[in-house]
Amino acid sequence: MTYTSIELTCADGIATLLFNRPKALNALNTVLLGEFACALEGIRKDESIRVLILTGAGEKSFVAGADITEITTLSPLAAKRFAQCGQEAISTLQNLAIPVIAAVNGYALGGGCEMALACDFIYASEKAVFGLPEINLGVIPGFGGTQRLSRLVGANRAKEMIFTGKHLTAAEAREIGLVNRIFSPDELMPAAMETAKLIAGKGKASLCAAKQTVNQGLNADLATGLAIERDAFALCLASPDAKEGTGAFLEKRKPVFTGGLNS
Repeated sequence: MTYTSIELTCADGIATLLFNRPKALNALNTVLLGEFACALEGIRKDESIRVLILTGAGEKSFVAGADITEITTLSPLAAKRFAQCGQEAISTLQNLAIPVIAAVNGYALGGGCEMALACDFIYASEKAVFGLPEINLGVIPGFGGTQRLSRLVGANRAKEMIFTGKHLTAAEAREIGLVNRIFSPDELMPAAMETAKLIAGKGKASLCAAKQTVNQGLNADLATGLAIERDAFALCLASPDAKEGTGAFLEKRKPVFTGGLNS
């Protein structure tokens, strides 16, 4: 498929998805969300992809939010459909079996912040800015921000961000646990790619099991979470990659993981 609002490249088991509406600060509109959902479906089906990186085109923005010129024309029913479209696309992102890294190079506001929240962790440029400023428009976050932010940084911090609409610098976002690491603008993508290559060299079955176990355990009590972990550990141990990993350790060599989810 030919995309007009995103770019997707794949190499060495790593997919990079670029939000590509720089003149609109990569704002999310219906076209971009549709292309994004289509790209995610292709990534989901591609067994060769082990890691996904999201970033934005241009120097100013990761995703500056929903396209205001579009949402101001929406009726309540159309607004509900638009929110559902965004929620479904971002939930698909979060539910990908593979690890996803957000490389936030500039504004991550509104839907852009919500997009980053659905990734497994966030690397940020020193110029990155985070926020859920929808309250300033007389609305609230509609792409999952009220739910994912509170789960990540706690309800009180999430409420402060949502109620005030204030922006956070990269350093402030890291202080509250929203961002993992901060880099200069020139170092951001190389750092994200370095981490992606490190992850891509691991066994895919164990990577996916680790992600699924953590995510499922967040919504369960400890006993249930431990049961989920036991089952996942047992399944991993039966995989070809576990045999390769343990064999390489005993033979004092570097493992070469080639198994996929269906191995």
